[in-house]
Amino acid sequence: MSSSTQENRPLLNAPEPGNDAEVGRSTDSQTVEDHPKPEETSEDGNRGLTASFHHIDDAHQQTTNCETLIHLIKGNIGTGILAMPDGVKNSGLYTGTVMLPFISLICIHCMHMLVGCAHELKERLGVSGMDYAEVGYNAFSTGPAPLRPFATTARRVLNSFLTLTQLGFCCVYVVFIAANVKQVLAPFSLLSNVFLGLGLAITFHYLLKDIPSSYDRSEFKSWKQLPLFLGTSIYAFEGIGVVLPLERKMTNPRDFRGFNGVLNTGMVLVTCGYIAVGFFGYLKYGDAVHGSITLNLPPSDNLAQMVKVLMALAIYLTYSLMLYVPAEIMWPHLAPRFHSTKAKCLGEYAFRAFLVLLTFVLAAAIPNIGLFISLVGAVASSTLAIIFPPIIELVTFWPRISRWGIAKCVVIFTFGVICFLTGSYASIQAVIEYFQHSDDPQPRFVC
Repeated sequence: MSSSTQENRPLLNAPEPGNDAEVGRSTDSQTVEDHPKPEETSEDGNRGLTASFHHIDDAHQQTTNCETLIHLIKGNIGTGILAMPDGVKNSGLYTGTVMLPFISLICIHCMHMLVGCAHELKERLGVSGMDYAEVGYNAFSTGPAPLRPFATTARRVLNSFLTLTQLGFCCVYVVFIAANVKQVLAPFSLLSNVFLGLGLAITFHYLLKDIPSSYDRSEFKSWKQLPLFLGTSIYAFEGIGVVLPLERKMTNPRDFRGFNGVLNTGMVLVTCGYIAVGFFGYLKYGDAVHGSITLNLPPSDNLAQMVKVLMALAIYLTYSLMLYVPAEIMWPHLAPRFHSTKAKCLGEYAFRAFLVLLTFVLAAAIPNIGLFISLVGAVASSTLAIIFPPIIELVTFWPRISRWGIAKCVVIFTFGVICFLTGSYASIQAVIEYFQHSDDPQPRFVC
């Protein structure tokens, strides 16, 4: 990573790697005419069933490498980092510390897989940019002939899980950098970053105070609770939906990939933060740790109370950004039911209000935030972050993909399915047991 004194030069430089070793460039003359063209953008700017924001002129929304790095880190660090001590509690101190980098490596590689497929499909179809759901649609529509009829289904499934994930996150900052949204909400996003940074810094002040011996903590908890850790970890690392929009808006997209590119740099920093909070949070509070580490801070300490206020403000200021994606995905299906402009406007306001109320109801239904995070991570995050990328890569590069590439995709897919099944079962079972044996639920999530 190198710096430059020139204002218009990228701050993070990394050459874009070629295709992965397991995927070679096609030697046959594959032309755009061989494949169906991507669907045209409709008049209102929505592309079919996909929430696309790249129809806005890219010249007015380019970001520097440092800006992209900040957005990437913020897109991955939210409520998940506050739940990491609870996740480590379910795995054991050293088991969780060792497994977190492993899960991070898989999630980061899946992000690279998705970006690589997007590049291949953009060259194949001659389009300027795609989001996650469009990559899935175009991979199937230009892939093996037997799979092409499933292109629309693939896009619908991806959009459904994107919507489910965003609604489940409720407090996770995931934003597609569109000029109209950025201009209005960027100051609030920056303010939330400041609040979040201050809150984490003060939290570490308490975590590093009077640390007990690691001998007092479990090295490995149990196989029964391990899936809960997997769900929490994958939830925390689920920033895959933001990588394509971030790369597309960069001044120099070539710096996004590569060994020391923006993606790897940002995700390594995120991983270090997760490990630190998870390790020291569980080391400090042990099995008494809550679903959010802020709930363990001294209730009588004014500084600790300020942390909770800062975190609550940080999430509150970015809540509208979190709901932006599901609203943009689902509203185009409802808009045709309203005929006049005024009716459409009122209908959209009512729909967005309904989404807000829905998230409140879901949060109230499962007051234990640790179990809720684990459930969302197992059901939605594992699907988007681990299961879909290898499927898309296989379909995109078939039949040119090597045997090593096929084996790699199968292994990652299998791991994702295991996380989905075991995590979902363990989380649902834990939620049922929580309501059966708890007359006085834990404090509700406040940040």
